[in-house]
Amino acid sequence: MYWKSAGVTHTEKTVELAVVKAKEYGISSIVVASCTGQTAALVAGKAGNIVCVTHVDGFDKPGMNEMAQDIRDKLTIQNVKLLTTTHVLSGAERAISRKFGGVYPIEIMAHTLRMFGQGVKVCVEIAVMALDAGLIPYGEDIIAIGGTGKGADTAVVIRPAYAANILDTHIAEIICKP
Repeated sequence: MYWKSAGVTHTEKTVELAVVKAKEYGISSIVVASCTGQTAALVAGKAGNIVCVTHVDGFDKPGMNEMAQDIRDKLTIQNVKLLTTTHVLSGAERAISRKFGGVYPIEIMAHTLRMFGQGVKVCVEIAVMALDAGLIPYGEDIIAIGGTGKGADTAVVIRPAYAANILDTHIAEIICKP
């Protein structure tokens, strides 16, 4: 499914298509990017293993996380695993490029993935982060849901590799994207 535009208007349909694909392929793990928890709430309970990857603390404002604690608590009660950590496709390398200028290998990788859309980059990133954290099984296809700005507009079937072997990541199928 290819959307004519990017953004939040495709969130519910993206989640629906992702869940259908997970059932069709017998995939039990869904990893979803969610800053406020709204997209993660739509996925909660729809598969055996749901992981929500948030922005890092301080992404918007120093010392703050964009997802309110009460939302985190609600998602946890719904058996959604929450992961808040350094983004694998920026992290410390971004600090170097900001300080000294230039572009570095991880940023080139991120920009290359964005050629397929911001959501595809997000899907690769969150899948690798969830694997590195031990929240999804190694060597198995999973569903990753990401987006462009707010909400979700992209879903993929992906077999992530650990960050140390990120180039071994395999995108098996693009379910939907702008």
